[in-house]
Amino acid sequence: MRIGPYTLPNNLALAPMAGVTDLPFRLLCRRMGAGIAAGEMLTSDVRLWNTEKSRRRMDHSGESEPRVVQIAGGDPEMMAEAAQRNVDAGAQIIDINMGCPAKKVCNKAAGSALMKDEAMVRNILQAVVKSVKVPVTLKMRTGWDAGNKNVVAIARMAEDIGIQALAIHGRTRACMYQGAAEYDSIALVKRSVGIPIFANGDIDSARKAKFVLEQTGADGLMIGRSAQGRPWIFREIEIFLTRGELIDEPPIAEVRDIMLAHLRDLHAFYGEVSGVRVARKHIDWYAKGRATAHAFRHAVMQAEDAHTQIERARAYFDALSHEEGLLKSAA
Repeated sequence: MRIGPYTLPNNLALAPMAGVTDLPFRLLCRRMGAGIAAGEMLTSDVRLWNTEKSRRRMDHSGESEPRVVQIAGGDPEMMAEAAQRNVDAGAQIIDINMGCPAKKVCNKAAGSALMKDEAMVRNILQAVVKSVKVPVTLKMRTGWDAGNKNVVAIARMAEDIGIQALAIHGRTRACMYQGAAEYDSIALVKRSVGIPIFANGDIDSARKAKFVLEQTGADGLMIGRSAQGRPWIFREIEIFLTRGELIDEPPIAEVRDIMLAHLRDLHAFYGEVSGVRVARKHIDWYAKGRATAHAFRHAVMQAEDAHTQIERARAYFDALSHEEGLLKSAA
């Protein structure tokens, strides 16, 4: 699969998620099999970039090509300037956010709110494509609500303007993240344009991944929330799609080692105080659905330093690994 001059190692993408897809998580998902990973959404208002939060979002140190920066905003000139500055800083693909349903984004006429104003969409896409020499991609939803699905019209417009790939979440803005994603709209887009299409929404297993590819005819898949606490989902999907093999979930000991390495990277990236805080949600995702997770969450959330957090997380997963070994022995 190609986006501009870049040939991706596979057709699996990590979806950009604010507060989740920071540099440590992107690097982890790439190691686990993601072929491409976009950074967290960055505001197009460059006046707001001089903060620690924005500087971290713009950090792509050690990241494999292509380095993808996603920008969000509702002003064509500001979006163009944001794109230019990020390319100057090393971005190799600029992704435009037209899929975020969050109120604080939509209230500023950005994210999926833009789909209500196709004239503004055209102005933004033209401004950004003209402003940079790297590929520009677009992530969007199927429309504003069930009665206003204009994803095909915008996809055709985007292709004509020079957008080089599309990622489509199979929900409208009104759906937020509720209900089930639908894939008929994505299939319709695929039949209507010639640029690469990533299908996105509710892809939570290798079997579901194959189903979505077959239903939509999409060129690739974009995985978001299903990778939280399960970054190995990319490995599972890639093996099933390429070799037809369904592999088991990794043993608890491997999950423990992946998680502990991830925590250390978070502590190093954010510093101990912020790193411990950011790591809590990831630990919660790694523990989701596991035995006695509630008690573990309570204990680990009380940890205020990196050493205690890591040791409590290690002890919990060591206990789970021991139980797993006993069950295997009994079987």
